Amino acid sequence: MQRGILEMATAFQRSRVLLTAHELDLFTLLGETWKSSAEVTKALGTDSRGTDRLMNALCSMGLLEKRDGRFSNALTASRFLVRGKPEFMAGLMHTVHLWETWSTLTDAVRQGGSVVSGAIGDRGEEWLRAFIAAMHWRGRQHAQDVIALLDLTGVSQVLDVGGGSGVYAMALARAKPGITAVVFDLPSVVSMTQEYIAKEELSDRVKTISGDYEADELGRGFDLVFLSAIIHSNSENGNRALLRKCTDALKPEGQLIVQDFIVDEDRTGPPFAVLFALNMLVGTESGDTYTESEVREWMREAGLSGIGRKDTEFGTTLLTGRK
Repeated sequence: MQRGILEMATAFQRSRVLLTAHELDLFTLLGETWKSSAEVTKALGTDSRGTDRLMNALCSMGLLEKRDGRFSNALTASRFLVRGKPEFMAGLMHTVHLWETWSTLTDAVRQGGSVVSGAIGDRGEEWLRAFIAAMHWRGRQHAQDVIALLDLTGVSQVLDVGGGSGVYAMALARAKPGITAVVFDLPSVVSMTQEYIAKEELSDRVKTISGDYEADELGRGFDLVFLSAIIHSNSENGNRALLRKCTDALKPEGQLIVQDFIVDEDRTGPPFAVLFALNMLVGTESGDTYTESEVREWMREAGLSGIGRKDTEFGTTLLTGRK
């Protein structure tokens, strides 16, 4: 029992080893080669003892291999942690930044909110690019499965609010001929969105609108409004206002899809959603994870009916309502 508590308390050590190696781009430097720690030290401009001990620790974790004093990526690291590889986990740089905010958890609990200054759009391009890359990486894993759960009958015009890279908007455009999509996001994000869309050669079917959903209207005449991983960033009142705007943007009989991490009514599960509530505490002014009954209430207040729930296999929940 005590051992379990100790393992829980020290779990951060393995996390920090991985994140430091990723932050230094050590796995990419190794690539498919074998290098000594001295060679890696010279290339990275780091300390020789520190680099050697870091690489030894990575060996103990199964991410590197060591033979005759030289190191190489293990199969897992070669597949997922080398920049440029098809399955490269680009989102880990966002996790590096989460380390910084989670380190303030004690102060955030004392204060009742984030002690980190700056809204998402004000944290600099490096932070924002890492965040959008992380959201895109996650979205690519799951977008097709999410879209398969939707009723796209009669849907031709889609609005993706806070759509980031446009990963879901692009998946919707690909799901059915004739669907066009608009990604609404902050000006600092939209410039990145356009890069992702152009890379996928979907600029003719997926457009962007710059704006702030707290201050600006979202437009009108959409068959479907998609709101993924957004409500956890807002307060209850902020979500009430946002869902009213989303409903106003719909045509009659149009549908609003809310995807997020929904907590049980007693807020003790599921584990990821419960921990994510703390992620919002340390990283936002008033974000949280919410229960199904709370989201249903906001949707009904916004004028939606026929509200239904579908759960994904990867921890998110879809709540759907029609205008």
